[in-house]
Amino acid sequence: MSKVVAVTAGRRTHEGRERVVLNTAYATALVRAGLVPLVVPPLLDPASGTAVLDHVAGLVLTGGHDVDPARYHAAPHPKLEPTDAARDAVEVALIAAARERQLPILAICRGIQILNVALGGTLYQDLPSERPGPIDHADESGRHSLRVEPDSLLHRTLRTRQASVNSRHHQAIRELAPPLRATAWAEDGVIEGVEWANGRGSWMLAVQWHPEDEVEGALFAGLAAALR
Repeated sequence: MSKVVAVTAGRRTHEGRERVVLNTAYATALVRAGLVPLVVPPLLDPASGTAVLDHVAGLVLTGGHDVDPARYHAAPHPKLEPTDAARDAVEVALIAAARERQLPILAICRGIQILNVALGGTLYQDLPSERPGPIDHADESGRHSLRVEPDSLLHRTLRTRQASVNSRHHQAIRELAPPLRATAWAEDGVIEGVEWANGRGSWMLAVQWHPEDEVEGALFAGLAAALR
């Protein structure tokens, strides 16, 4: 029987009507891995929203809007893009509830950012101005090299220590949350992957790139294997 996983989503107003949105690439990648995605609307009451975790085998945190810097006690940067405080609240609650239930977690792009913030870390609100470097991480057509920590869960899942990944983000991890350890970096040193620091507990990988848009589905296959 296919396993069901909770998948977070954003919201967007189109033609005067607000919609819950999830890029189909996430759903397609999960279905290809043999999983059933269950979308969690970002407008739920956080306490009620976590009830969905009683009926699923894992949690996927997807990309989307910037994380509200108030979550990590920072003033908004002039180049901060739109935020969604309601989505932040739901996802922070889901992260806490998933940890309590020892559910596997896969976090992608915004997902790695809200995970880090939920656990006590901070973010660069705008990489080009706060951490300028040789890579344009916001280039939607760009790619950059990736260095993976040997013998990490990410290394075992991707089965490589070097890769080329897409890059479409202007925020990234600044101060790493204490429960996490970095296990992948872009060539300019920006953190691109994290996992639990102690190596114990439930399966968890968080990445800054968008694996749902890649041909190989190693991360989604890894999540599926962890659910069995």
